[in-house]
Amino acid sequence: MAVFDLGGVLIDWNPRHLYRQLIPDPVEMERFLAEVTTREWHMVQDGGGDPGEATRRLQALHPDKHALIGAFYGRFDEMCAHPFPEMAALVERLHAAGTPLYLLSNAPNLLDPWLRGPARQRHPFLGLFRDYVVSGLVGHSKPDRAIYDLACRTGGFQPDEAVFIDDVLTNVEGARAAGMAAVHHQSAAETVETLRALGLPA
Repeated sequence: MAVFDLGGVLIDWNPRHLYRQLIPDPVEMERFLAEVTTREWHMVQDGGGDPGEATRRLQALHPDKHALIGAFYGRFDEMCAHPFPEMAALVERLHAAGTPLYLLSNAPNLLDPWLRGPARQRHPFLGLFRDYVVSGLVGHSKPDRAIYDLACRTGGFQPDEAVFIDDVLTNVEGARAAGMAAVHHQSAAETVETLRALGLPA
């Protein structure tokens, strides 16, 4: 049983993939991401906040950047356009060997319709996952214990039956505290080696 994080592990989620198209000056782009669509702002939506309402509130604070702010969630799929090929190949190998696969992602609720449709067309390997838990849908986010427990209930497995893979160390520690084996993903080669050591057909 393998439970994967999405952004940073399987997909290179990065708002810069979108905003390089919208803000040609890299210094201005970085300032916009740091001061307007901040990490603190979009983490609220990862925890269950409404992306539409959050967008409208932020647009009211920065009316001169109305369209740029609207693009953050309006064109969210463009931030998810780049998979990591070696990790996609790993998923395909695990699936071919019969390993049950699940996703557990901190992301806004709009990731749900993306995973059900556009993601599977753009990144076919995402269609190999049996199920997923998205934090913005369930109101819990990693590294809270509740979301790991929910992932286990959703998949119908016990924590000690699963290996969790995430690029954020605190999320890895949260999974371990919930009873899962967990891999701190730093490179595809290291993750493959660790999964093999844990007995998975990576």
